[in-house]
Amino acid sequence: MTTQMRAFTLFSALFAVVYVVCVEMNLALFTYHPRLGQWDIGTVPARTGPAMYWFGWLASAGLAAFLATLLATPLLRRMGPPVWIGWAVPLASMLAFFWFLRSFFLR
Repeated sequence: MTTQMRAFTLFSALFAVVYVVCVEMNLALFTYHPRLGQWDIGTVPARTGPAMYWFGWLASAGLAAFLATLLATPLLRRMGPPVWIGWAVPLASMLAFFWFLRSFFLR
């Protein structure tokens, strides 16, 4: 397995874990207010109409996973993450979201 493939595997696992944390702790890099057409830095409460945090959660998780993967790149040259981490961790994060949103599914 090449270093790039190892990095992609690690990035996907880290992104899934960090995304769950960002959603649960509402750690958005920015907030979008669609009714006003405004963007704010960080997590800002809703103004007129709903606030969209999803874009900010994706950016936060992507940035954190990228930086962690970048820091781990020297280690990835010597040894890579286990193959199963690329599918097991994202699957576990999906199950975590099913658990967090169980009231939505079990009405």
